Amino acid sequence: MAGGFGTNEKGKRAELYEGRVTGYFVMACLVAALGGSLFGYDLGVSGGVTSMDDFLKDFFPKVYRRKQAHLHETDYCKYDNQLLTLFTSSLYFAGLTSTFAASYVTRKRGRRASILIGAVSFFCGGAVNAGAVNIGMLIIGRILLGIGIGFGNQAVPLYLSEMAPANIRGATNQLFQLTTCLGILVADGINYFTAKLHPWGWRLSLGLAMVPATLMFVGGLFLPETPNSLVEQGKLEEARRILEKVRGTNKVDAEFEDLIEASEAARAVKNPFRNLLKRKNRPQLVIGAIGIPAFQQLSGMNSILFYAPVIFQSLGFGSGASLYSAIITGSMLVLGALISMMVVDRFGRRFLFLEAGVQMITSMIVVATILALKFGTGVLLPKVDAYVLVICICLFVLAYGWSWGPLGWLVPSEIFPLETRSAGQSMVVCVNLFFTAAIAQCFLASLCHLRWGVFILFAALIVIMSIFIALLLPETKKVPIEEMSFLWEKHWFWKNIVRSSEEAAQNGGSSEMKAVTQV
Repeated sequence: MAGGFGTNEKGKRAELYEGRVTGYFVMACLVAALGGSLFGYDLGVSGGVTSMDDFLKDFFPKVYRRKQAHLHETDYCKYDNQLLTLFTSSLYFAGLTSTFAASYVTRKRGRRASILIGAVSFFCGGAVNAGAVNIGMLIIGRILLGIGIGFGNQAVPLYLSEMAPANIRGATNQLFQLTTCLGILVADGINYFTAKLHPWGWRLSLGLAMVPATLMFVGGLFLPETPNSLVEQGKLEEARRILEKVRGTNKVDAEFEDLIEASEAARAVKNPFRNLLKRKNRPQLVIGAIGIPAFQQLSGMNSILFYAPVIFQSLGFGSGASLYSAIITGSMLVLGALISMMVVDRFGRRFLFLEAGVQMITSMIVVATILALKFGTGVLLPKVDAYVLVICICLFVLAYGWSWGPLGWLVPSEIFPLETRSAGQSMVVCVNLFFTAAIAQCFLASLCHLRWGVFILFAALIVIMSIFIALLLPETKKVPIEEMSFLWEKHWFWKNIVRSSEEAAQNGGSSEMKAVTQV
């Protein structure tokens, strides 16, 4: 069978894999992971900028006037402006469309090419935003940033998962989440200081996006392509050379043979997106391409990331204190990512998902309760309540930081077979950015109309997310990336679907054979 899926021979071959963690491997992954800093920097910087008075005066004067008159209307609605949220969400709408172009580039030209294109587009977007003189320029800059994120988010998680040995693939892939979190934290820190630079501090915040883009481009020029991609492109000698260099040994026959078999299956697929719809790929489609990326955003985390400064300012913190509070939440996100890197390959993906679910649900319920009882009348929250609110938000962010944040990129990047991997990752990015954009566009309006109930809504969604993981996701830790198909054959639910597709293919082949015999 092409690609060796479902064969016992291939299932035993992983035991023959050899290699060690080399300096070459570490440097390649660190450079590639810079792609996460682009995504993270934008997540952090946009929320801070939209709370700066100088920025609001120049582009959203109605919001600025409403903000100053907060005592005369409900605190939940001060920032409810669809044009303001379009400034944030336009990037993600651009990203979800560009990821399909990124899929073609990633498959035909390699992961490295997409990383370089993403860096160039992000650099241009940062430059346009820094020099913006009207809303049109702001939106154009955001679209360019979105294209950069679409290409970077499509290629980087794939690159990290393909380069990593199976036993440390979880920690390696989570370098993407770590750099994303560091990007958020750096952006929060920059916003804290640039908010004091009147009237151009917001320009510096947006323009500094060019720095990680430059680092990513320069590093990308020296980045090796993944052996998986090189085999897929037919460059077998170069693929073996890179694989030996990455693993630190010339005894790579078993792993290289798996790559070749997977590549043969990939070349047999003419339309990867259509192939995603086949029954044998149904688990990856439902879990990796739709469920996990959608739920990652529906958890409510990005609403906190986008608008943490706005939320804390609405809660009665001053302008500087609100940005300082955002730095605290960013620090929690980095801490969560570091914890996840240390334990994900020991405790597994399912444990982190489910434990964090309990912690996140509890935090959201406490936040909603405090807001329901004490907030929304134009009166500052008592200090004790405000501190409890910040602590709960930090605990929520910490749990997300070691679960849905990193695992939302790790699990989809490791479960797709090579023949649908680039297409599958495009679906992941598309669904992720669609729900990111939807949350960005709808959260402030939801906060205005549902008030504290929006946090109860997020808690209910997290309950559904946790049940989804408990029932449908098998454990993927330490399973070689080209042998994930065996998991579905053993799973209580997916085995019926996968085996049905194999039986249908065998029956079809038997029918064809009978027809030929009769002729």
